[in-house]
Amino acid sequence: MHSRIVRYSELAIALLAGVLSLGGCAHKPARPDHIVILMLENRSYGNIIGSPNAPYLNSLLSDPNAALFTSSFGIEHPSEPNYLDLFSGSNQGVTSDSLPKGYPFTTDNLASELIDAGKSYVTYSEDLPAVGSDTESCGLYARKHNASVNWIGTGLHQIPPTTNQTLAAFPSDYSQLPTVSMVVPNQDNDMHNGVAAATIQRGDRWVKDHLDSYIHWAKEHNSLLIITFDEDDYATGNHIPTIFIGSQVKGGIYGQRIDHFSVLRTIEQLYHLRYAGKAADASPILLFWKG
Repeated sequence: MHSRIVRYSELAIALLAGVLSLGGCAHKPARPDHIVILMLENRSYGNIIGSPNAPYLNSLLSDPNAALFTSSFGIEHPSEPNYLDLFSGSNQGVTSDSLPKGYPFTTDNLASELIDAGKSYVTYSEDLPAVGSDTESCGLYARKHNASVNWIGTGLHQIPPTTNQTLAAFPSDYSQLPTVSMVVPNQDNDMHNGVAAATIQRGDRWVKDHLDSYIHWAKEHNSLLIITFDEDDYATGNHIPTIFIGSQVKGGIYGQRIDHFSVLRTIEQLYHLRYAGKAADASPILLFWKG
């Protein structure tokens, strides 16, 4: 089933995005009770938006509580630095997918900011072998997609091992979620592995199977889901899809240029946190909130 996005030409999308990004006033939303962040892998905007291989993700675009950002970009290549950018406003000197040097880091980051403010944070990783595990890989789990593990410790800006949970710990009672969480599918389910069409289809089904019920709940319980991608695998200038869906989101297509630093800045601003790294200089994403 195609979403309404398919019915627009690229020109119409661009024109509509420009109108929405320039018109109207920025509204100040109430802080969401919960934010869940899902970062998928290595697909460009054109790989996903309007693609028959991603029917579920495209179906979200017709939801009155969903915002699609047409000018969303990864920061760099390859994957791992982008996860670090979103989590801490910096790649921490990491420019490959290798095990970072010098961790655990002591730089500011989203989790420590939340904890210092009396709020909570957890990463839920599929196939993580145990709570707090620092393993580099296990089956289809890849540490490079789990940025927060690089700050586990007891020093400055570091976080406890209990913030590093398996996906099985993701609560079925969503009111028990932490303030902010990141969900990390394994490499078969995050669109990373396999032939493009098949792996996109598999990842799309995974999102529906694992997060559709949270989406329905979030729209009724002052909560938010952010779906984005790490980077486009050197395909189209790092142009990636980003979708926000939740109770306070004014559905539509938005042309504000955003990136991982913008997403981090927006979350930090919502909860009146410090700004980590380059998030301090990023523009928050404000135009899509309901008045």
